[in-house]
Amino acid sequence: MLINRVRKPGIHVLMLAAMLLPLLASAAPPPPGHSIAPVLEKVLPAVVNISTSKTVGLKQRQLLLDPFFRQPYGYRDRPVRKRSQSLGSGVIVDAKKGWVITNHHVVEGADEITVTLRDQRSFTAKLLGEDPAVDIALLQIDADDLSALPLEDSESLRVGDFVVAIGNPFGLGQTVTYGIVSALGRTGLGIEGYEDFIQTDASINPGNSGGALVTTKGKLVGINTAIMGAGGNIGIGFAIPSTMVNAIVGQLARYGEVQRGQLGVVMQDMTQELAAAFGIEHRRGAVVTQVLPGSAADRAGLVSGDIIIGIDDKEVADGGALRNAVGMLRAGSTVSLSIIRDGKQKNIQATIALPKDARAEGGKMSERLEGALLGNLDEDHPLFESGGVEVLQVQINSPAWRAGLRPGDVITSVNRQPVSSLMDLSALASQTGKKGLLLNIVRGNGALFVVIR
Repeated sequence: MLINRVRKPGIHVLMLAAMLLPLLASAAPPPPGHSIAPVLEKVLPAVVNISTSKTVGLKQRQLLLDPFFRQPYGYRDRPVRKRSQSLGSGVIVDAKKGWVITNHHVVEGADEITVTLRDQRSFTAKLLGEDPAVDIALLQIDADDLSALPLEDSESLRVGDFVVAIGNPFGLGQTVTYGIVSALGRTGLGIEGYEDFIQTDASINPGNSGGALVTTKGKLVGINTAIMGAGGNIGIGFAIPSTMVNAIVGQLARYGEVQRGQLGVVMQDMTQELAAAFGIEHRRGAVVTQVLPGSAADRAGLVSGDIIIGIDDKEVADGGALRNAVGMLRAGSTVSLSIIRDGKQKNIQATIALPKDARAEGGKMSERLEGALLGNLDEDHPLFESGGVEVLQVQINSPAWRAGLRPGDVITSVNRQPVSSLMDLSALASQTGKKGLLLNIVRGNGALFVVIR
């Protein structure tokens, strides 16, 4: 499986199976002789083209950097840097404020960002904030007479609903494609740090990144971000749901970033076997296996064995869902947790806190990490800003030791998904099943991958 953010050209393969799906769809397609053009006429002005430029370094042969060799053979000074350009898409979500949403990877490292409207007006954009973990960036342009497409609630989407993808594929200009919602809640793809993707067969191609995914009623329900395949559309595209985007836009506008907090639990997914062992019928949720001392969970009164089944009146299906829900919250936010304890359901309040010097036993996250004592990075650690989990101790001849983990290692990803805290590591480790763990480790000045089976 190959996941690509929609940047580079590739092969376009049509999916014939979509011909049968109108029978299943909850939102009927336009009847024969009709179209959704009237709806799109109101939507299209809110979708923009984005071009960026940045300075990148050029590699030179080390020999040619020596003046002794350059001058006799006629080598002149050459620039060691050049301008690089990229194309993408965006959506105006607030006409008065000039807010434009796009993907973080579209504008990452850009020295200059240009937004071009459907009427061909162009503006230099200001980057208000970005969140690499969700792959969202918020831009602002100073322009009059803008058309906006406010973020709607994507929770009402169902598999089979018809949707339209709008963007700037291959730099051709604004393009519309049509399809259905193929799946919801796609996670574990390793594209972003926090994943809850809408999957669609509406053609998403390179250059569509940051564009709009809308319903046939013109409601913005997603931001197109990635495709599966060899660089082009094969009928499997992914969009970030609007509810997830909406949860962080306010933070980006106010703070320029998302300062994520932590609940402070080590957890594993609820299974049928665990439900039987606990003597309950509930088969979905996140089982707390360890509460980190001094954490938000500890102060709220969570204990090992609690089963978290909801957060702020939304169901928690597994550890990944809990991680996503907490990851959308800013440190200091108060949440209501629905838990099952001793077979009885109850609600408790917890205030999400900044990650602190918490520690956890690796064996309570996964038997593959047995023997390792792990901890969040403190503020003085050189990798604190980029995130990770430090290996504090490793018992000799333990599974973690035999796999190659050593004290001082910093785990930065699990199965190619970023890890910034113990809670991240716990959620990802519990979802691996029999596949094993692929850990990206920073050790000293180098980095390596460690496979634990």
